[in-house]
Amino acid sequence: MVSFREPRRNVSSIAIIGAGPSGLAAAKYLLAEQCFTNVTILEQRATVGGTWNYVPISPSELTSKELVVPQTDPHAGHDVPLWRSSGAESGLLGEQEQSGDAVFLSPLYERLETNIPRNLMGFSDLDWSDECQLFPTHEEVMAYIERYAKDVRHLIRFRTQVLDVRLVEGQGGKDQWVVRTKSVAADDRGNDGEQMYDAVVVASGHFNVPYIPNLKGIKAWNERYPGVILHSKFYRRFEEYKGKKVVVVGNSASGIDIGAQISTVCARPLLQSARSESFLLRDASSSVRDMPEIIEFILPAAGNSPIRAVRFADGTIEGNINAIVFCTGYFYSYPFLQSLDPPLVSDGTRTENLYQHLFYRPHPTLAFPTLPQKIIPFPIAEAQSAVVARVWSGRLSLPSESDMRDWERTTLSENGPGRGFHLLKFPKDADYIDELHDWAMSAEPGEGGVKGKEPPYWGEKEYWMRERFPAIKRAFQGLGEGRRGVRRVEEIGFDFEAWKREREEEGKRLL
Repeated sequence: MVSFREPRRNVSSIAIIGAGPSGLAAAKYLLAEQCFTNVTILEQRATVGGTWNYVPISPSELTSKELVVPQTDPHAGHDVPLWRSSGAESGLLGEQEQSGDAVFLSPLYERLETNIPRNLMGFSDLDWSDECQLFPTHEEVMAYIERYAKDVRHLIRFRTQVLDVRLVEGQGGKDQWVVRTKSVAADDRGNDGEQMYDAVVVASGHFNVPYIPNLKGIKAWNERYPGVILHSKFYRRFEEYKGKKVVVVGNSASGIDIGAQISTVCARPLLQSARSESFLLRDASSSVRDMPEIIEFILPAAGNSPIRAVRFADGTIEGNINAIVFCTGYFYSYPFLQSLDPPLVSDGTRTENLYQHLFYRPHPTLAFPTLPQKIIPFPIAEAQSAVVARVWSGRLSLPSESDMRDWERTTLSENGPGRGFHLLKFPKDADYIDELHDWAMSAEPGEGGVKGKEPPYWGEKEYWMRERFPAIKRAFQGLGEGRRGVRRVEEIGFDFEAWKREREEEGKRLL
């Protein structure tokens, strides 16, 4: 049986690292408690949106600092700011030059559309524009986030990079966090600052440090053929692959989408390499050939050995490859939290010593929203933020540390110690949203009857749509350019009310 500690409020000032969707949601739920004296959002970019900031960059502009092959180290250091002229669409100047705003690379590519229908993806208190398509483009998502940020924008310190977050003992023996920052504004570059907070929300995302596996021969192969291997973080435009022989490694959302884009212009067939079947649906196509995983990168020997060749797990060798795009995900990485003991990260495949994928167990005044994988991020960010706000305001309590440790042990035994630890495949993600909602809403009102902000709750319709969204996405993509006029799932044959009536009628027939 889980035992809960008595609620107690000892949090007054809070730092939120990151002004992306999760950081903005956290700010709104914290403000709704009406009891914190200081909520500050620290954002290294000049804009809100986090990973939804599109940075146009050509692979030829990348240096060995951005693209490391293989990349197996989660402790890759802080994000490196790149500088470009204000208003420039391309032409990053490199980290040494100081002109205009610093930018930080994100994994967005030019023609990215979400793989989640907007009905499920959005925040509970903000509708999408009527002009937005069913699966929004990244430009539409960014515009949506900017609207969502309006009422907390005054809390944001832009162009402020967090260098270190360190636990200290404050007055009265309570935990406090020293947050050290530096300015990345061109006219104030390198100006350091330091401030004490009672709690910290780490909403910096987990799409910063790419993972490129250390496959046999890959390092020497990359040195022989520089520029052929790329990670999806740096992919931008499919037109750059016209007429080229291309291998895409990975078949999650980015792998399927990037492969589909490149297959329209590359030498056919595009080779899609993966270890297992994708959870996403893809129409059979002669322009894409499914291949097993790559097991070796082959350097040419004497004779007629193929150049730029790789060997697949079934023994097939393909040569004369012009591009290999690794869509193999990212490490969990927190370069500003290296002093924590016990640590958050060892091999980078998960974040350790947490409770409910959210609270740092030894010191729960540190929280990490939206760590889980295969989820709908915006509503989960809201649900998690509702719980965090109520715990820190003293209206909810956490279990004992031993019970929280037991939760992690149980999750490890069920999901495994690696990337599966944070995996919440449907219906686990939907159940998690509702469990967090119920936990948050169980809190007693605060001083003056304050009830805070209610997080989203998924009913039958949301579960129905979540289960079907891969099929909805496939139907949407099948419309070609006609998809841009689609606003509702009903327009492409997915009608919840009709499905519900049919189910009820079928139930009556069976009686």
